[in-house]
Amino acid sequence: MSDAIVVLNAGSSSLKFSLFAGRDDLPFVAGGQVSGLYTGAPRFVGKNSAGEQVAEKRWDADAKLDHHGAIVHIVEWLRTTHGHEHRLAAVGHRVVHGGMDFAAPVRLDTDVVTRLEKLIPLAPLHQPHNLEPIRALLQRTPDLPQVACFDTAAHRSNPPLAQMFALPRELSDAGVRRYGFHGLSYEYIASVLPEFDARAANGRTVALHLGNGASMCALQAGRSIASTMGFTAVDGLPMGTRCGALDPGVILYLMDERGMDTRAVEKLIYSQSGLLGVSGISSDMRELLESDDPQAKVAVDLFVYRIGRELGSLAAALGGLDAIVFTAGIGERAAVVRERICQQAAWLGVELDPDANASQGPRISTPGSRVAAWVIPTNEELMIARHTRDLLARG
Repeated sequence: MSDAIVVLNAGSSSLKFSLFAGRDDLPFVAGGQVSGLYTGAPRFVGKNSAGEQVAEKRWDADAKLDHHGAIVHIVEWLRTTHGHEHRLAAVGHRVVHGGMDFAAPVRLDTDVVTRLEKLIPLAPLHQPHNLEPIRALLQRTPDLPQVACFDTAAHRSNPPLAQMFALPRELSDAGVRRYGFHGLSYEYIASVLPEFDARAANGRTVALHLGNGASMCALQAGRSIASTMGFTAVDGLPMGTRCGALDPGVILYLMDERGMDTRAVEKLIYSQSGLLGVSGISSDMRELLESDDPQAKVAVDLFVYRIGRELGSLAAALGGLDAIVFTAGIGERAAVVRERICQQAAWLGVELDPDANASQGPRISTPGSRVAAWVIPTNEELMIARHTRDLLARG
């Protein structure tokens, strides 16, 4: 029997899990999720190492399954299906915000959880749910090692000026600064980039994590030096339902002239804007690309335009550009979006290979392109498993 690591990624109504064998290469063993938490229609799906669905459970319509109940079911399923081969040795968690205190993965206990709870105002739509399964496991199996891995940690390598707002020093010292997010994704891309492009891995690369949540990161020799996201995960690019960068004067206008309170503004900028708000149709890029509605086109156009603007900004921060890397759902699968972004970046030296792009790469630029373009699938779960293994190995 070998040790294994479970990685948990908790959302507001779902709990995703991945099981990795504790060998050096951390092979994926199983995974799945419980969706529909708190909604009255929970559903569990379990998958094998090939990604094939091998188990399913649906709860009654009146069931109000929470994260604690989801944890119990996941652990029991893993025990009955893989317990004869693997002993659960640790759990790694994705936690969105580490604030100023947590610049690296950390072993979890009640004191650390209390400190992470204080960061909920910085990530109100993510942090509370990230902490739920941690509390459940501390209560259920207090001796089981748990590790928190932060989406903000990778960006702590940004120069001090890149982390600053032009606000009074007292506010900066209190933590009002640019943190950046999707750090686990960027860490993974940086870790595998040498296998694709040694020049890019040692040089100047912009990684584009384009999904329902979207951001971009400037990597200098694999280290983050700038990011499009800032104090919260609503900043930067337009996203599925988040507005991205917004003049703060708009918030004042909405409060003063439209009578909106903070909760209404929060709902607007996090849940009613982005692709959904502009199109009035959907937050899903696939639906927008298939739609004939003119507003769907406008939403896609704005998404691509903002990416082009930010790419120029990040190239300036790097002092030049050797490569761009597309990753996450849209970045990995939406060839037409990649094509438009690359065409827009021709001035930077990107020359797209249409056939390679249509076949998903991995290299989608021509051999002679001055700036290489790649499609590299991200794997945040594996990155969390690596961090968990390495932290526990250090004792």
